[in-house]
Amino acid sequence: MNPRLVIMAGSSKGTIFRLTQEEISIGRESSNLLRLDNASISRRHCLIRRENGQFLLRDLGSRNGTFVNDVPVNERSLQDGDQIQIGDAVLLFLLQEDVTHSTLPLLQLEEEGLVTVSLARLRSEDSVYLQPDKLLERLPSSARTASDLTALLKISTVINSIQELRVLQERLLKLIFEVVPAERGGLLLVGDSPEEFGSALGWDRRLGATQQMQVSRTIVQQVLREGNAILSNNILQDETFRELESLHEIRSVLCLPLQLFERKLGVIYLATRDPSAHFDEVHLQLVTAIAAIASVALEKARQMEWLKMENQRLQAVINLKDKLVGESAPMRQVYQLIAKVAAAASTALILGESGVGKELVARAIHQNSPRAGRPFMAVNCAAIPESLQESTLFGHEKGAFTGAGERTEGILKEADGGTVFLDEVAEMSLPLQAKLLRVLQEREFKRVGGKQSITVDVRWLAATNKDLKQAVQNGTFREDLYFRLNVIPLRIPPLRERREDISLLATHFAAKHGKQCGRSLIGISPKARQMLNHYDWPGNVRELENAIERAVVLGTGNLILPEDLPEALLEKEPPPAGAIPKFDKALRECRKQIILHYLEKAGGKKGKAAELLGIYSPNLRRIIRNEEININEKSVCPLATL
Repeated sequence: MNPRLVIMAGSSKGTIFRLTQEEISIGRESSNLLRLDNASISRRHCLIRRENGQFLLRDLGSRNGTFVNDVPVNERSLQDGDQIQIGDAVLLFLLQEDVTHSTLPLLQLEEEGLVTVSLARLRSEDSVYLQPDKLLERLPSSARTASDLTALLKISTVINSIQELRVLQERLLKLIFEVVPAERGGLLLVGDSPEEFGSALGWDRRLGATQQMQVSRTIVQQVLREGNAILSNNILQDETFRELESLHEIRSVLCLPLQLFERKLGVIYLATRDPSAHFDEVHLQLVTAIAAIASVALEKARQMEWLKMENQRLQAVINLKDKLVGESAPMRQVYQLIAKVAAAASTALILGESGVGKELVARAIHQNSPRAGRPFMAVNCAAIPESLQESTLFGHEKGAFTGAGERTEGILKEADGGTVFLDEVAEMSLPLQAKLLRVLQEREFKRVGGKQSITVDVRWLAATNKDLKQAVQNGTFREDLYFRLNVIPLRIPPLRERREDISLLATHFAAKHGKQCGRSLIGISPKARQMLNHYDWPGNVRELENAIERAVVLGTGNLILPEDLPEALLEKEPPPAGAIPKFDKALRECRKQIILHYLEKAGGKKGKAAELLGIYSPNLRRIIRNEEININEKSVCPLATL
């Protein structure tokens, strides 16, 4: 385990900070163990603490929050690969060693001087096998030349069809050993630094792939530095190398660069002890050509491996809490329930008020289920006209109705193997409810105008903000369908029942919309946060996001201030300590009379009244709605004329 932070963005980009202490404070002040000098970072921003073998990240009340994988957190246990955002700085938390270092065998490199006996060099571009017009001139037609050309064609065909790096390395060395009399060899690929090797594989003619093999560091480094292939025979004639264990009994060494354009990728290293099987110029020419061809395949395989690792890392961070923001007790219960539901195949009914995030919960269930790699199809039953609901779900045949010019598959067919989410399911018509019930029971359906039954395998999720039991009693929803959908009910709590999450959500939305609008925000002011936390949010998370987006768009400073928030929040602000209730009531009544007065002046037009008052029309409408003002009432307040 090698815990560390890699700074990916910010003023200290590229810095690696080892987490060797039990507690590491991060912030702008010089007293922090990890100091990040940027105005977007608080003086003491967050803390990483090692506890019971885990690393806990805790926000220290920063102005603009601490994010893990783009989600604001108060406290979170860090996992390998987590991305931490602190202001403009992005830090990558790494716990394990690089996969390529831990899974690939490493070669031992010994220190020694340069080989000078029987030395031959060759640049990659000078290989005659890569220059057809010079091939016969340099290498006259012979059985060996024909055999080498056949081997070169075979190697080129084989290696370009392999995408896994380890498999490609093994196959390449095995093919080289078929045409070169080497006893031992190795393929080394450089890592982030040319001085270090990111991966290496040794090969023994008798044993195949081997965990260890000694190679000459000096030869390898010179080949990498100069970009030329090196061939040396009779190496033991040089007294300098007789005592070196790495070259013990070695007669011939052949080392070739792997490079793509001007970039050095690594080397192929070959050695033999048999004096009768030494390397010659033809081997040098052939393997130089092989190295040039293999460089493209190796780089492609390494890029594919990196993409797979990156994809796995990104998939690992797309979990429940990365989609649903909140750390309150009610939300922790929701996370636990979603995790259980996701593992099953049962139908689930998601219940909750408008704006609580029911579709987000449905997507979290799908993404954490065995069907995650298959389609997720969301259907808003309230948004589709009744006449099109059946066609939308089941598809239709050509000519099934007027305008059906061609056959359509329908959502169910497109979702085969995945998940279908029926949002606002209470708005579905009764005839369609009957047909949907059959699909849930039989797992088959017919297109509109079709005669053939189509079988599908989908997981059903439904959501509603209405009382389905009451809808059943009213006769607007089928009782048998209700029981079919309500196998596992999930209630998503409204925002007023999890006020601890309001601040986190506000931070999340401020960062999201600040980035979209190109505004550099350093956070939300304490007074504005107090107002956000006090408000009941009848529109729940959706209303909160709209309020923050409005504040980001209309605000001018680098902080979201109370005056940037919607008027509805100001109207619900709690009275200050010691305030006289009667006085507060009188102020509210006077405000009501002023609004009525200007409505009269505007002839009852709310937009014109808002203009006269100097406020936005939507704000005036919210005040009228929240205060339950009767706009037909006459103003009686004498102050209204001021």
